[in-house]
Amino acid sequence: MAAQLAGKSHGRGKRRGYRAMADINMTPFIDVMLVLLIVFMVAAPMLTVGVPVDLPKTNAAPLEQQKDPLFVTVQPDGRIFVQETVVELTNMVPLLIAVTNNNPEARILVRGDRTIAYGKMLEVMGTMSAAGFKKVGLVAEMPNGPAAPSARVGATPVR
Repeated sequence: MAAQLAGKSHGRGKRRGYRAMADINMTPFIDVMLVLLIVFMVAAPMLTVGVPVDLPKTNAAPLEQQKDPLFVTVQPDGRIFVQETVVELTNMVPLLIAVTNNNPEARILVRGDRTIAYGKMLEVMGTMSAAGFKKVGLVAEMPNGPAAPSARVGATPVR
């Protein structure tokens, strides 16, 4: 319903002051990257595997690291963990067989709190040995600090 007069464009023709913006606005990109950085910095310490125990200290030389071993942890109250799953002693062997795909050569490291009874550790290690697992070892801390991946030490395999 609007009529256009001949010869007059009323500002609807060419726009002389408009130019395309050639730069990319980096502010949203930087904001997203900083948020992701913070998220990963907060989440990284939570990714450590294991159940907290007070490991004994030893001066034994560290073992060379091969594939990722399977950890069995014995808590001071007698609870047994395979990786981070609580198991009963009677259910431990079927779980280990399932996790290792029935591989008797799988490395299993036993982490026991230094305050637990020696008999409980032998019971756990003996159960694994009786099931046919050949590479069962113990984990301890180096005397000068917490156990780092290079500070894990092992005992001779249980036969």
